[in-house]
Amino acid sequence: MVKDAVILGYDAVSPLGTDLETQWDRAAGGESGIGPLTRFPMTDAFPVRIAGEVGEWDRSPYPFLSPRKLAQWTSPIFEHAMLVAHRALLKSGVTITPEVATRTAITFSSAVGGVDAVLAADRRMIKEGRMPHPFTNSNACVNMVGGKISILTGATGPITATITACATGVTSMIVGKMLLDQNRADLVICGAVDFPLVEPIVAGFYTMNGAYRPKEGQPPEPPERASRPFSIDRRGFVVSEGAGCVILATRDFADAHGLPYGIELAGWSMTSDAQHFVAPNFETVRRAISEAILNAGIQPDDISCVNAHATATRMGDQVEFDALTAVFGERIPPVCANKSLTGHCMGASSAIESILAMDGMQKGILLPTINYTPDHEMALDCVAEGARLLNQEFVLKNAFGFGGCNACVVFRKIC
Repeated sequence: MVKDAVILGYDAVSPLGTDLETQWDRAAGGESGIGPLTRFPMTDAFPVRIAGEVGEWDRSPYPFLSPRKLAQWTSPIFEHAMLVAHRALLKSGVTITPEVATRTAITFSSAVGGVDAVLAADRRMIKEGRMPHPFTNSNACVNMVGGKISILTGATGPITATITACATGVTSMIVGKMLLDQNRADLVICGAVDFPLVEPIVAGFYTMNGAYRPKEGQPPEPPERASRPFSIDRRGFVVSEGAGCVILATRDFADAHGLPYGIELAGWSMTSDAQHFVAPNFETVRRAISEAILNAGIQPDDISCVNAHATATRMGDQVEFDALTAVFGERIPPVCANKSLTGHCMGASSAIESILAMDGMQKGILLPTINYTPDHEMALDCVAEGARLLNQEFVLKNAFGFGGCNACVVFRKIC
């Protein structure tokens, strides 16, 4: 039985800031969150020099994030996941009582997980001959993110890790919608977190020609200029970190508990490329977009704008444009590419971008795509002039991940 799925609350941390208001203001002002890479010491030969880093924030209002509580949980994925889940629940107005807990699911996940904990353990064994910290494997266990959120909130409904690489955040919402439709839950804590700024991960993205690299023979560009999706001079994504949480519920649950809502998850689709481990497949990307719109019960012309995946890679942006053209023809709606502002937060990117899109729907504002120089092969309105006023009833959000994981959703503003 299909049930209306409404958004009760959301929260995020990203390179734009650690509170949502700051992130929105910086994004609306066209301010980049990209800067120098400082997470680890680098030699002159290390090829990547820039990143999107989450800044410091005050942990004192959150006793569950005290140094004592986090002493064993060294990977930053845990404190940031618990922070955004806690704040999103506060914003939603939900109280997870024992009765509500059994019907509260968790689909919060991570694409990369706590790789930093394994790396630290490996280095300790090599350098000092010491065995790993007892919590090393727990920190590296990807589904432990949802487990920690379950312990924090008391939620005892279904729990799963929805890992689909860079599409993880959107997939978490889709799986949450499935659980609501199957009457296995009334409330779902969705989202994703990734803090991938560790040496082998960052260098690995460089060697696979995904991460941004300056043009050979030219001086380095300012970090804030580096991420430029859909631009003719795009040169790959900027590796970033962040977390986003979305609280999803049935409309019946929200109404029964007097909880306000303004956005509905109206439609979705997931497809698999079955073609290449990183290169996107036009046909299955097109089908994911088309099916999400069809599942929402609307026509392509009803979409007010597109929040694109838009990683700033040559092939990825081109395939996404080709798929949009196949679905919308010559009338592609305005396209917002948030990674121009935040860089690529891996699995968390599509959760953070969904939150920015929903905030924009509530405010009637499209966020700009910065650093945009038109590509004659991709005729797009990328809102390059700055934030734009626009009433948005339906917004399409695209997310595509390594392994050919495509996930698209349609959000509807409830008048």
